[in-house]
Amino acid sequence: MNIRFVALDTALVRALQAGRPDAYGMVPERHASDGDGVPCRHCLQQVAKGEEYLILAHRPFPKEQPYAETGPIFLHAKECERAAEGVELPEMFAPTPDYILRGYGKDDRIVYGTGGVIPTRRIPDRAHELLARPDIAYVHMRSARNNCYQCRIERA
Repeated sequence: MNIRFVALDTALVRALQAGRPDAYGMVPERHASDGDGVPCRHCLQQVAKGEEYLILAHRPFPKEQPYAETGPIFLHAKECERAAEGVELPEMFAPTPDYILRGYGKDDRIVYGTGGVIPTRRIPDRAHELLARPDIAYVHMRSARNNCYQCRIERA
């Protein structure tokens, strides 16, 4: 089984870049990047110093329910190309020492016992382990420091 790292959908991102309200019904905030730690969840690249970016609340689930976490993410303010779905961990994540991986079922709810802080170099292995289980539909990768959503990991 192969896995794939999946960035945010382009249609959703374009709507947010055009001013669509976020998961809390607020217009995304605009800021200029200082070039340090502003990862775009669409192109999976850092927003360069001086470039505008958006801060917004994102809920990476199809509907509200008790396990549908909502949190802040960053996006380029201008259109950027969506990161290709691939089996390799996107380069943007390499400098950070670890991330949270957590498995979700077909009902979009956390599968208990699957969450943990995983060293970055082990993320593909742990994602394979989780996705080998029949009760896991997909995996979220989140910041180990702030719990911010990074990307989704699926079976390829």
